[in-house]
Order: sequence, then structure tokens, then C-alpha cells
Amino acid sequence: MITPQEIKKKAERKYVSFLRSLVDNKPFEKLVIRGDKSYTKTSFHQFEKEIQLIISQSKEKTGFGYTVEFQNVKTKSLGLQALPTLIYFETEIDFLKFLGRENEVELFCKSIKCILETFPDLKDWLIKNPLKVIANQSEWESILKVCKYFKKNPKPNLYIRELPIKVHTKFLEKNQAVVRELLDILISEHVKADDKVFEKRFNLKYAEPQIRFKVLDKEITQRFFSGIDDLAIPVSQFEVMDLPIRKVLVVENKTTLYTTLTLPKMNDTIAIFGSGYSVLNLKNVEWFNGIDLYYWGDIDVQGFEILSQFRGYFPHSKSVLMDKHTFDKYFENDNGTPTKISTKLNLTNNEQELYDKLKENNWRLEQEKIPFEYVNSYFDNE
Repeated sequence: MITPQEIKKKAERKYVSFLRSLVDNKPFEKLVIRGDKSYTKTSFHQFEKEIQLIISQSKEKTGFGYTVEFQNVKTKSLGLQALPTLIYFETEIDFLKFLGRENEVELFCKSIKCILETFPDLKDWLIKNPLKVIANQSEWESILKVCKYFKKNPKPNLYIRELPIKVHTKFLEKNQAVVRELLDILISEHVKADDKVFEKRFNLKYAEPQIRFKVLDKEITQRFFSGIDDLAIPVSQFEVMDLPIRKVLVVENKTTLYTTLTLPKMNDTIAIFGSGYSVLNLKNVEWFNGIDLYYWGDIDVQGFEILSQFRGYFPHSKSVLMDKHTFDKYFENDNGTPTKISTKLNLTNNEQELYDKLKENNWRLEQEKIPFEYVNSYFDNE
């Protein structure tokens, strides 16, 4: 037979639907709880105990909660007995007091009233997300301030903490998830839907990734940078940089970036710190399409996977010092990091052959293990 604890669990499952009905302004309808019609058939004492337990926490005894309707049924084992045939909550207050949710629902109703008065367009979102309304119960005044600002200024072009909104300076950073969902609805025509980063999505300034590079042509360093050869600039500035460059060398590791300054004279050339998979930051550099591009990474599976990623952006890219001869000459039996990638890579036949060998044996030769003399000799012959 169903117990009060089981009745409560089933009532809790109906809570979200109840909240949705409040948003939709629907009147409360009797909430029926489906019960377990089985009962103890061999012990009258146990049967009575089960019945009394249900009654003890019913509206009949407590003044609120569920109502139990009984019907006399002739049983095979216990004779004529009154069995519970219907369990239900007759009123809203019966339901809420039983769950202990009166205060929560009172605040919920105040919140949805305020939200709908400010932004009627959010009604469907409220119906779908009543628990998010409750989870942000104490924040709605500030959330609505943020939404009102963006409604009037859909393209602020400011940093988050520069926004002239009377909320805590870190409020928007801490509440981005819910604000994002609301702004996607309220200013949908201005949202950059393909961008996942909050700042990009909603036309804000943000701390851009920096592109670190070294200028390997002394004439260019003097002419454009007062002799400075080691620079880092925001990716958006790098994308529009206009220098007389004909060759770019992207290196995977920072240590190797330093060694590029020891390379033989390389006219019209810069070396970029790719920082592994961060080569993603270079994918929109359109001026790369008109120059010679080289990628130099570790001779391990990740190095070739990053090369493949980079070549996906710029198909004309060539690898340097990532060949079988270099690997065989300087390999020191170092283990690599296993990979889970199984898709076809953007590699040449020779690169693919070496990649398969590295993958099978979990081998690695890091860039730093290759002597300067060998590197210099390689580039001297390029």
C-alpha cells in the first residue's frame, strides 16, 4: 500500500507542472496521486497499521495536505474493509503546505509578475524554466536591469565591467548563463548566434587572445618596431597587420620560439608561438593565404594533429623538421601522450606514415631535443 513518503515523492514530481500553470495563469485543478492498490492480505494488524499511517498525515488529521477517499471492498483474506480508492490534493494550499513550498511559491509569483510586466516576450521561457526562476529568486531585480540595458543598447561595444548598469561589478560575470538565455530572446536580431563566448555573442569588448611573434628580419624590426623583435598583440590587430612579410613559421613550443632568433638570416619572415592547439586563434588571418606558411611542432601524435588542424585553415602549409630522418636521428625513447583521435588527418603520405608509427608505439621527440646546429643547417638550406 502507498505510504505518505511515496505520496510526497509523487507530489514533488507534479511541482514543476504546477509552477508552469501559475505562469500560464491557469486555475488550480484537483491533483490526483496514483496509489498502490496492493495491501497486506494475511495480517489484519499490519493492514490496519498501513491504513492508519496514510490517515495520520492526511488532511483529515493535519488540516492540510492530501485527501483520502475510501470504499468498502469485500476482500478474500480480511473480509469487508475500507480501502483507499482515491488520493488527491483538493486545493493549492493543501498541495503547497504538504510540500512546504508556500513561501517559495509566493516569491515565485512575485518574480514572474515582475518579469512579465517588464518583458512579456519571456512568458514561454518562464513556462519552460520555472525552476530557473526559483534558482535566481534573489537576483531578478538585477537580471532585469541588465536585460533592460541591453534592450536599449544591443551593441554596447564596452567591456562587461564598463557597462553603466547599477549592479555589482561582477554580477554579469557570475550570472551569464541565465542572462544569455534571456538576451537570446529579447535581442535575438542582434545576437551573434554562432559565437559561444558571451562577450562576442552580445557585442561586448573582451580580452582577446594575444598572438606572440618574433620578427626574424632585422630590417623590418628597425623600420616598423624601433628594433623590437619580440611582440604580442591582440588577434584582431594581428589579422589586419600590414608588414612586408613573405614567410611565416609557426612553432608549437615557447622555448623553440626563442631559438628562432638564432636561425640563419631569414628575410621577410616572422615566427609565431602557436601554443599547441591555440593555432585556432590564427584561423581568420586572411593575409596568410598569400604567403609561405610553415609549421614546426613536436614529432608526436599531438604535433601532427595540430599540424592537421592548422592545415585545415591553410591547406598550403608545409611542415618543417617533422620528418622520419629527424626523428630517427634524435629520438631518445621518450613516451608520448596517447590519442583518441581516429578521423582522417590533413597530412601528406610521409607525414601520415610517421604519425601512424608514433601512434602505434606512443613515441615522442620534442622540438627542444633537436640541436641548434641541426636546426640552423636545415633552415640554411631552405
